[in-house]
Amino acid sequence: MKFIKDFKEGDRIFNIYLCKHKQSAVTKNGKPYENLILQDKTGTVDAKIWDPNNAGIEDFDSLDYIEVYGDVTSFQGAFQVNVKRVRKGREGEYDPADYLPVSKFPIDGMMKDLLGLIDSIENPYLRQLLQAFFVEDEEFVKIFKQSSAAKTVHHGFVGGLLQHTLAVARLCDYYCTQYPVLKRDLLLTAAICHDIGKTKELSLFPQNDYTDDGQFLGHIVIGSEMIGEKVKQISGFPTLLASELKHCILAHHGEYEFGSPKKPAIVEAVALTFADNTDAKMETFTELLENTYETGWLGYNRLFESNVRGTRLE
Repeated sequence: MKFIKDFKEGDRIFNIYLCKHKQSAVTKNGKPYENLILQDKTGTVDAKIWDPNNAGIEDFDSLDYIEVYGDVTSFQGAFQVNVKRVRKGREGEYDPADYLPVSKFPIDGMMKDLLGLIDSIENPYLRQLLQAFFVEDEEFVKIFKQSSAAKTVHHGFVGGLLQHTLAVARLCDYYCTQYPVLKRDLLLTAAICHDIGKTKELSLFPQNDYTDDGQFLGHIVIGSEMIGEKVKQISGFPTLLASELKHCILAHHGEYEFGSPKKPAIVEAVALTFADNTDAKMETFTELLENTYETGWLGYNRLFESNVRGTRLE
């Protein structure tokens, strides 16, 4: 199988891929065509069926596994597949594990490191809260380890939520060595819990799409509610500590326009906001470099609001 990360301009492909998305469209001249996003475990690529009425184009839908015959071209610095023929894959012709993007880091290893940070928490209430989620709640742990951190933009792969959470927690742990004003137990607990709402905001792969609660509430509100539910089950949990923790969750995007119901009001919330933003931006740029074959200036990027420059990753 030729994986998407190995595509080169001019390649002719004849393999099975997961159709992540399919949408009908019309050219400026009024000619119908199909927009596709093909996916395997190494990434995604845009594809076009310029002649949907071609006899070689069989019927299929989003989330079907399809055998694609076509050519790899380029458009605005990214690869694109010009699909000539396609048919729906048959059971036994493909292994679903080849089509789910997965973190480059071992999931069990990352989970072990996260549990190590949890074991370092000294406050008995915060430690009990973390253990209630990440040790005792087996269904939550199963979903958490398989979840992505986003539908698009950054960490959009199996294990992405765990990878992002661990990175944010490690940054916050480092902040505590530089700024003694920070309450380490509170900050690390907030870091480890800041995105737990994404386990309910997004469905698992291969869909990796917004749930009803994800659309109605969003992961920030969901996460605060999840914290509140667990806190009620811990006898004597200090009211102020619970409010400070939930505040960190509610404020971790930093600004109202970025989806935070509150702006940071305590120093731990400020630190969490910067750690979350740092890891998100660094992973976004890393994925940008991994998914482009060009070097030099790549043009304007709306996420960074800048003309960005690409270099090959070794």
